[in-house]
Amino acid sequence: MNRDEICKIFRDPPKMVTERLILRKMKRSDSHDMYEYAKNPIVTKFLLWDPHPDELYTERYLEYINSLYRDGDFYDWAVTLKNSKKMIGTCGFTKFDFQNNCAEIGYVINPDFWGQGIAPEAIRSVMRFGFISLNLHRIEARYIYGNEQSRKVMEKCGMTFEGYKRSSLFVKGEYKTIGSCAIISDEFIAKYI
Repeated sequence: MNRDEICKIFRDPPKMVTERLILRKMKRSDSHDMYEYAKNPIVTKFLLWDPHPDELYTERYLEYINSLYRDGDFYDWAVTLKNSKKMIGTCGFTKFDFQNNCAEIGYVINPDFWGQGIAPEAIRSVMRFGFISLNLHRIEARYIYGNEQSRKVMEKCGMTFEGYKRSSLFVKGEYKTIGSCAIISDEFIAKYI
């Protein structure tokens, strides 16, 4: 796929349904649910962004995200519980490498739902979309050194740890070592389809 095709798809990202989840486009009305976890320093400790200072900030962020959707320049879904419709996180693609038919995936889940297999369920759904619908060859994920919980999630999704890049990312005033994991389409299809 090329950039124009990806933008066309993500102007109105398709809804995806799993056993317990619905992945859908984020809405401004998600601000209360998103703020619930986005304000938590435990959640943002290993992320590139700081905790949201108040719910108005979260509302404005979601308005901005919707402007990116309109342009097809945002590739994330709201992760919602099927039974209650509560938004409990996000999962999607952080970037595409069109020349190499590859994408990077990212995710964040409300800590009230950690340890329940929610993140792997959402990630596998996004990976399936990437490999089957977008015909990607490779999907990668990165994490800040020390966030072994995130690495375990990646490995539960069939990804292989590929190593560290020492002091390779300047985040929140300091250089961080970044770990990376990846999976190839043939590996995913053999394991999950």
